[in-house]
Amino acid sequence: MASISLRRVEKAYGHGAKLNKVIHGLDAEIADGEFIVIVGPSGCGKSTLLRMVAGLEEITGGEIAIGARVVNQLEPSQRDIAMVFQNYALYPHMSVYDNMAYGLKIAGRPKAEIDERVRKAAGILELGHLLERRPRELSGGQRQRVAMGRAIVRQPQVFLFDEPLSNLDAKLRAQTRLEIQKLHRELGITSLFVTHDQVEAMTLAQRMIVMNGGRMEQFGTPEAVYSRPASTFVAGFIGSPPMNLLDGEAAGTAFSHQGQSVALPAAAPRAGALVLGLRPEHARIDPAGWPMQVQTVEMLGAERLVHGQVLGQGFTLRIDSTLPAPQAGQTLGVSADAAHLHWFDPGSRQRVDAA
Repeated sequence: MASISLRRVEKAYGHGAKLNKVIHGLDAEIADGEFIVIVGPSGCGKSTLLRMVAGLEEITGGEIAIGARVVNQLEPSQRDIAMVFQNYALYPHMSVYDNMAYGLKIAGRPKAEIDERVRKAAGILELGHLLERRPRELSGGQRQRVAMGRAIVRQPQVFLFDEPLSNLDAKLRAQTRLEIQKLHRELGITSLFVTHDQVEAMTLAQRMIVMNGGRMEQFGTPEAVYSRPASTFVAGFIGSPPMNLLDGEAAGTAFSHQGQSVALPAAAPRAGALVLGLRPEHARIDPAGWPMQVQTVEMLGAERLVHGQVLGQGFTLRIDSTLPAPQAGQTLGVSADAAHLHWFDPGSRQRVDAA
Protein backbone atom coordinates (compact mmCIF):
# COMPACT_ATOMS: atom_id res chain seq x y z
CA MET A 1 0.00 0.00 0.00
CA ALA A 2 1.06 3.59 -0.53
CA SER A 3 0.04 7.22 -0.27
CA ILE A 4 -0.61 9.35 -3.38
CA SER A 5 0.61 12.93 -3.79
CA LEU A 6 -0.74 15.21 -6.52
CA ARG A 7 1.35 18.39 -6.70
CA ARG A 8 0.26 21.18 -9.05
CA VAL A 9 -0.84 18.58 -11.58
CA GLU A 10 -1.77 20.02 -14.97
CA LYS A 11 -2.99 18.55 -18.24
CA ALA A 12 -3.33 20.35 -21.56
CA TYR A 13 -3.88 19.28 -25.14
CA GLY A 14 -2.56 21.09 -28.21
CA HIS A 15 -0.09 23.98 -28.44
CA GLY A 16 -0.05 27.73 -28.86
CA ALA A 17 -3.39 29.21 -29.89
CA LYS A 18 -4.94 25.73 -29.85
CA LEU A 19 -3.84 24.96 -26.28
CA ASN A 20 -6.72 23.46 -24.29
CA LYS A 21 -6.03 23.16 -20.56
CA VAL A 22 -8.22 20.51 -18.90
CA ILE A 23 -6.59 20.11 -15.44
CA HIS A 24 -5.53 23.32 -13.71
CA GLY A 25 -2.79 22.84 -11.10
CA LEU A 26 -4.51 20.32 -8.82
CA ASP A 27 -3.05 19.59 -5.37
CA ALA A 28 -4.12 16.70 -3.12
CA GLU A 29 -2.48 14.50 -0.51
CA ILE A 30 -4.05 11.04 -0.16
CA ALA A 31 -3.04 8.97 2.84
CA ASP A 32 -2.00 5.33 2.75
CA GLY A 33 -5.15 3.18 2.85
CA GLU A 34 -7.64 5.96 2.12
CA PHE A 35 -10.65 5.52 -0.15
CA ILE A 36 -10.98 8.72 -2.19
CA VAL A 37 -13.84 9.40 -4.60
CA ILE A 38 -13.36 11.89 -7.44
CA VAL A 39 -16.80 13.20 -8.38
CA GLY A 40 -18.07 15.76 -10.85
CA PRO A 41 -20.14 16.22 -14.01
CA SER A 42 -19.17 14.84 -17.40
CA GLY A 43 -16.18 16.65 -18.88
CA CYS A 44 -14.84 18.00 -15.58
CA GLY A 45 -11.51 16.11 -15.88
CA LYS A 46 -12.02 13.38 -13.27
CA SER A 47 -11.26 10.43 -15.57
CA THR A 48 -8.33 12.32 -17.10
CA LEU A 49 -6.90 12.78 -13.60
CA LEU A 50 -7.31 9.08 -12.84
CA ARG A 51 -5.66 8.12 -16.13
CA MET A 52 -2.69 10.38 -15.30
CA VAL A 53 -2.24 8.59 -11.98
CA ALA A 54 -2.42 5.29 -13.89
CA GLY A 55 0.14 6.46 -16.47
CA LEU A 56 -2.32 6.17 -19.36
CA GLU A 57 -2.12 9.94 -19.91
CA GLU A 58 1.05 12.03 -19.75
CA ILE A 59 0.93 14.99 -17.40
CA THR A 60 1.71 18.44 -18.76
CA GLY A 61 2.96 19.89 -15.50
CA GLY A 62 3.38 19.12 -11.83
CA GLU A 63 4.22 15.87 -10.09
CA ILE A 64 2.51 12.63 -9.16
CA ALA A 65 4.02 10.44 -6.45
CA ILE A 66 2.90 6.97 -5.35
CA GLY A 67 4.51 6.23 -2.03
CA ALA A 68 8.03 7.64 -2.06
CA ARG A 69 8.37 7.42 -5.87
CA VAL A 70 7.65 10.19 -8.34
CA VAL A 71 5.98 8.30 -11.19
CA ASN A 72 5.76 10.99 -13.89
CA GLN A 73 8.08 9.09 -16.22
CA LEU A 74 7.12 5.53 -15.25
CA GLU A 75 5.06 3.23 -17.47
CA PRO A 76 1.74 1.95 -16.07
CA SER A 77 3.25 -1.50 -15.50
CA GLN A 78 5.93 0.06 -13.28
CA ARG A 79 3.54 1.99 -11.01
CA ASP A 80 2.20 -0.99 -9.04
CA ILE A 81 -1.44 -0.03 -9.61
CA ALA A 82 -4.48 -2.06 -10.66
CA MET A 83 -7.37 -0.52 -12.57
CA VAL A 84 -11.04 -1.53 -12.76
CA PHE A 85 -12.84 -0.18 -15.82
CA GLN A 86 -16.47 0.60 -16.60
CA ASN A 87 -16.73 -2.06 -19.31
CA TYR A 88 -15.19 -4.98 -17.31
CA ALA A 89 -12.70 -5.78 -20.15
CA LEU A 90 -12.87 -9.55 -19.58
CA TYR A 91 -11.57 -12.11 -22.07
CA PRO A 92 -14.76 -13.79 -23.38
CA HIS A 93 -13.08 -17.09 -24.26
CA MET A 94 -11.50 -17.54 -20.81
CA SER A 95 -13.07 -18.87 -17.62
CA VAL A 96 -13.44 -16.66 -14.56
CA TYR A 97 -10.40 -18.39 -13.06
CA ASP A 98 -8.25 -17.75 -16.14
CA ASN A 99 -9.40 -14.13 -16.42
CA MET A 100 -8.31 -13.51 -12.85
CA ALA A 101 -5.06 -15.45 -13.24
CA TYR A 102 -4.00 -14.06 -16.61
CA GLY A 103 -1.96 -11.08 -15.40
CA LEU A 104 -0.08 -13.25 -12.91
CA LYS A 105 0.68 -15.84 -15.59
CA ILE A 106 2.07 -13.13 -17.89
CA ALA A 107 4.20 -11.90 -14.98
CA GLY A 108 5.63 -15.41 -14.60
CA ARG A 109 4.37 -16.07 -11.07
CA PRO A 110 4.56 -19.69 -9.83
CA LYS A 111 1.47 -21.80 -10.48
CA ALA A 112 0.87 -22.50 -6.78
CA GLU A 113 1.03 -18.79 -5.95
CA ILE A 114 -1.38 -17.96 -8.77
CA ASP A 115 -3.86 -20.55 -7.56
CA GLU A 116 -3.63 -19.31 -3.97
CA ARG A 117 -4.18 -15.67 -4.96
CA VAL A 118 -7.06 -16.40 -7.32
CA ARG A 119 -8.91 -18.59 -4.82
CA LYS A 120 -8.37 -16.09 -2.02
CA ALA A 121 -9.76 -13.25 -4.16
CA ALA A 122 -12.65 -15.44 -5.29
CA GLY A 123 -13.46 -16.13 -1.65
CA ILE A 124 -13.48 -12.44 -0.77
CA LEU A 125 -15.79 -11.65 -3.69
CA GLU A 126 -17.96 -14.80 -3.35
CA LEU A 127 -16.95 -16.03 -6.80
CA GLY A 128 -15.72 -19.48 -5.77
CA HIS A 129 -18.67 -21.29 -7.36
CA LEU A 130 -18.26 -19.37 -10.65
CA LEU A 131 -14.58 -19.99 -11.41
CA GLU A 132 -15.24 -22.35 -14.33
CA ARG A 133 -17.83 -20.17 -16.04
CA ARG A 134 -17.27 -17.89 -19.03
CA PRO A 135 -18.15 -14.16 -18.86
CA ARG A 136 -21.24 -14.66 -21.07
CA GLU A 137 -22.68 -16.93 -18.36
CA LEU A 138 -22.45 -14.20 -15.70
CA SER A 139 -24.66 -11.29 -14.73
CA GLY A 140 -23.35 -7.72 -14.99
CA GLY A 141 -22.69 -7.60 -11.25
CA GLN A 142 -20.78 -10.89 -11.35
CA ARG A 143 -18.67 -9.68 -14.29
CA GLN A 144 -17.76 -6.55 -12.36
CA ARG A 145 -16.75 -8.66 -9.37
CA VAL A 146 -14.50 -10.72 -11.67
CA ALA A 147 -12.91 -7.47 -12.88
CA MET A 148 -12.30 -6.48 -9.27
CA GLY A 149 -10.93 -9.94 -8.54
CA ARG A 150 -8.45 -9.59 -11.38
CA ALA A 151 -7.26 -6.37 -9.73
CA ILE A 152 -7.09 -7.90 -6.25
CA VAL A 153 -4.84 -10.81 -7.27
CA ARG A 154 -2.25 -8.29 -8.43
CA GLN A 155 -1.84 -7.17 -4.79
CA PRO A 156 -1.11 -3.60 -5.95
CA GLN A 157 -0.25 -0.53 -3.90
CA VAL A 158 -3.20 1.39 -5.36
CA PHE A 159 -6.63 0.54 -6.81
CA LEU A 160 -8.03 2.84 -9.50
CA PHE A 161 -11.76 2.57 -10.30
CA ASP A 162 -13.03 4.33 -13.44
CA GLU A 163 -16.85 4.53 -13.10
CA PRO A 164 -17.05 0.75 -12.53
CA LEU A 165 -20.77 0.72 -11.65
CA SER A 166 -22.11 2.74 -14.59
CA ASN A 167 -23.28 -0.32 -16.56
CA LEU A 168 -25.24 -1.85 -13.67
CA ASP A 169 -28.92 -1.37 -12.84
CA ALA A 170 -29.92 0.48 -9.68
CA LYS A 171 -30.26 -2.62 -7.49
CA LEU A 172 -26.91 -4.06 -8.60
CA ARG A 173 -25.22 -0.69 -8.14
CA ALA A 174 -26.35 -0.57 -4.51
CA GLN A 175 -25.25 -4.17 -3.92
CA THR A 176 -21.86 -3.64 -5.56
CA ARG A 177 -21.26 -0.47 -3.54
CA LEU A 178 -21.60 -2.57 -0.40
CA GLU A 179 -19.18 -5.13 -1.81
CA ILE A 180 -16.62 -2.42 -2.62
CA GLN A 181 -16.92 -1.02 0.92
CA LYS A 182 -16.42 -4.52 2.36
CA LEU A 183 -13.46 -5.09 0.04
CA HIS A 184 -11.75 -1.91 1.18
CA ARG A 185 -12.27 -2.74 4.84
CA GLU A 186 -10.67 -6.17 4.33
CA LEU A 187 -7.75 -5.12 2.12
CA GLY A 188 -7.14 -1.51 3.18
CA ILE A 189 -5.54 -0.64 -0.16
CA THR A 190 -5.36 3.03 -1.18
CA SER A 191 -8.14 3.60 -3.71
CA LEU A 192 -9.21 6.30 -6.16
CA PHE A 193 -12.77 5.92 -7.43
CA VAL A 194 -14.16 8.10 -10.23
CA THR A 195 -17.90 8.67 -10.60
CA HIS A 196 -20.42 11.26 -11.73
CA ASP A 197 -22.97 9.80 -9.30
CA GLN A 198 -23.12 11.74 -6.05
CA VAL A 199 -24.83 8.83 -4.23
CA GLU A 200 -21.80 6.64 -5.00
CA ALA A 201 -19.52 9.44 -3.88
CA MET A 202 -21.33 10.07 -0.58
CA THR A 203 -21.70 6.40 0.35
CA LEU A 204 -18.23 5.17 -0.63
CA ALA A 205 -15.83 8.02 0.12
CA GLN A 206 -13.76 8.53 3.21
CA ARG A 207 -12.91 11.83 1.53
CA MET A 208 -14.06 13.16 -1.81
CA ILE A 209 -12.64 15.49 -4.45
CA VAL A 210 -15.39 17.53 -6.11
CA MET A 211 -14.23 18.69 -9.54
CA ASN A 212 -15.59 21.31 -11.91
CA GLY A 213 -14.01 22.46 -15.16
CA GLY A 214 -10.66 20.81 -14.40
CA ARG A 215 -10.40 22.40 -10.95
CA MET A 216 -10.85 20.97 -7.47
CA GLU A 217 -13.79 22.80 -5.91
CA GLN A 218 -13.55 21.01 -2.56
CA PHE A 219 -11.67 18.14 -0.91
CA GLY A 220 -13.11 16.76 2.31
CA THR A 221 -15.25 14.15 4.00
CA PRO A 222 -18.76 13.59 2.65
CA GLU A 223 -20.12 15.12 5.86
CA ALA A 224 -18.02 18.28 5.43
CA VAL A 225 -18.85 18.66 1.75
CA TYR A 226 -22.56 18.26 2.44
CA SER A 227 -22.75 20.46 5.54
CA ARG A 228 -20.29 23.19 4.49
CA PRO A 229 -20.09 23.36 0.68
CA ALA A 230 -17.20 25.55 -0.42
CA SER A 231 -18.99 27.05 -3.42
CA THR A 232 -22.36 27.33 -5.10
CA PHE A 233 -21.22 24.63 -7.54
CA VAL A 234 -20.65 22.13 -4.72
CA ALA A 235 -23.89 23.22 -3.02
CA GLY A 236 -25.83 22.59 -6.21
CA PHE A 237 -24.05 19.39 -7.22
CA ILE A 238 -23.97 17.51 -3.90
CA GLY A 239 -27.39 16.74 -2.49
CA SER A 240 -30.56 15.44 -4.12
CA PRO A 241 -32.50 17.51 -4.77
CA PRO A 242 -29.80 20.20 -4.86
CA MET A 243 -29.54 23.09 -2.45
CA ASN A 244 -31.87 26.03 -3.04
CA LEU A 245 -29.82 29.08 -4.02
CA LEU A 246 -31.50 32.50 -3.82
CA ASP A 247 -29.92 35.74 -5.06
CA GLY A 248 -30.60 38.87 -3.05
CA GLU A 249 -29.47 41.75 -0.87
CA ALA A 250 -28.82 41.25 2.84
CA ALA A 251 -29.25 43.93 5.49
CA GLY A 252 -29.07 42.55 9.01
CA THR A 253 -31.95 40.10 9.41
CA ALA A 254 -33.65 41.11 6.14
CA PHE A 255 -33.05 39.49 2.77
CA SER A 256 -34.66 40.96 -0.33
CA HIS A 257 -34.90 40.43 -4.08
CA GLN A 258 -36.69 42.57 -6.66
CA GLY A 259 -38.89 44.33 -4.15
CA GLN A 260 -39.75 41.26 -2.08
CA SER A 261 -38.26 40.72 1.37
CA VAL A 262 -38.12 37.94 3.96
CA ALA A 263 -36.96 37.89 7.57
CA LEU A 264 -33.89 35.82 8.49
CA PRO A 265 -33.58 33.84 11.74
CA ALA A 266 -30.20 35.55 12.32
CA ALA A 267 -28.26 38.37 10.69
CA ALA A 268 -26.44 37.61 7.43
CA PRO A 269 -22.62 37.47 7.67
CA ARG A 270 -22.36 40.82 5.87
CA ALA A 271 -24.50 43.45 4.20
CA GLY A 272 -24.95 43.71 0.45
CA ALA A 273 -25.33 41.24 -2.42
CA LEU A 274 -25.25 37.59 -1.34
CA VAL A 275 -26.50 34.18 -2.39
CA LEU A 276 -28.57 32.42 0.28
CA GLY A 277 -28.45 28.62 0.31
CA LEU A 278 -30.88 26.27 2.04
CA ARG A 279 -31.23 22.52 1.50
CA PRO A 280 -34.78 21.26 0.79
CA GLU A 281 -34.62 18.90 3.78
CA HIS A 282 -33.69 21.74 6.14
CA ALA A 283 -36.71 23.90 5.33
CA ARG A 284 -40.02 23.31 7.12
CA ILE A 285 -43.60 24.44 6.79
CA ASP A 286 -44.24 27.42 9.06
CA PRO A 287 -47.30 29.67 8.63
CA ALA A 288 -45.23 32.62 9.87
CA GLY A 289 -42.33 31.89 7.52
CA TRP A 290 -41.31 32.99 4.03
CA PRO A 291 -44.14 32.93 1.47
CA MET A 292 -43.71 30.08 -1.02
CA GLN A 293 -45.93 29.83 -4.10
CA VAL A 294 -46.48 26.11 -4.77
CA GLN A 295 -46.24 25.00 -8.42
CA THR A 296 -45.91 21.20 -8.39
CA VAL A 297 -45.71 18.34 -5.86
CA GLU A 298 -43.84 15.05 -6.35
CA MET A 299 -44.80 11.97 -4.34
CA LEU A 300 -41.71 9.82 -3.61
CA GLY A 301 -43.09 7.28 -1.18
CA ALA A 302 -41.85 8.25 2.28
CA GLU A 303 -41.54 11.92 1.31
CA ARG A 304 -42.85 14.61 -1.00
CA LEU A 305 -40.94 17.28 -2.91
CA VAL A 306 -42.82 20.56 -3.11
CA HIS A 307 -41.60 22.80 -5.95
CA GLY A 308 -42.40 26.48 -6.14
CA GLN A 309 -40.96 29.96 -5.72
CA VAL A 310 -39.60 32.05 -2.86
CA LEU A 311 -38.69 35.68 -3.63
CA GLY A 312 -39.65 34.94 -7.23
CA GLN A 313 -36.93 32.25 -7.52
CA GLY A 314 -37.09 28.45 -7.77
CA PHE A 315 -37.36 26.71 -4.41
CA THR A 316 -37.85 23.06 -3.36
CA LEU A 317 -39.14 21.86 -0.01
CA ARG A 318 -38.86 18.23 1.17
CA ILE A 319 -41.65 17.12 3.53
CA ASP A 320 -42.78 13.86 5.09
CA SER A 321 -45.48 12.11 3.05
CA THR A 322 -47.64 11.78 6.17
CA LEU A 323 -48.21 15.56 6.08
CA PRO A 324 -51.13 16.91 4.04
CA ALA A 325 -50.10 17.38 0.40
CA PRO A 326 -49.90 21.05 -0.63
CA GLN A 327 -51.82 22.00 -3.77
CA ALA A 328 -50.55 23.80 -6.87
CA GLY A 329 -51.32 27.51 -6.57
CA GLN A 330 -51.31 27.41 -2.77
CA THR A 331 -49.09 29.75 -0.75
CA LEU A 332 -47.14 28.07 2.06
CA GLY A 333 -44.99 29.58 4.75
CA VAL A 334 -41.50 28.05 5.06
CA SER A 335 -38.71 28.68 7.54
CA ALA A 336 -35.36 27.27 8.66
CA ASP A 337 -32.94 27.49 11.55
CA ALA A 338 -30.00 29.88 11.21
CA ALA A 339 -27.57 26.94 11.46
CA HIS A 340 -28.90 25.58 8.16
CA LEU A 341 -28.46 28.77 6.13
CA HIS A 342 -25.44 28.97 3.80
CA TRP A 343 -24.03 32.17 2.30
CA PHE A 344 -22.03 32.66 -0.87
CA ASP A 345 -20.45 35.59 -2.68
CA PRO A 346 -22.38 36.28 -5.93
CA GLY A 347 -19.18 37.16 -7.82
CA SER A 348 -16.70 34.46 -6.80
CA ARG A 349 -19.47 31.95 -5.92
CA GLN A 350 -17.36 30.98 -2.90
CA ARG A 351 -18.65 30.38 0.61
CA VAL A 352 -18.96 33.37 2.94
CA ASP A 353 -18.73 32.70 6.67
CA ALA A 354 -19.42 35.03 9.56
CA ALA A 355 -16.43 37.05 10.67
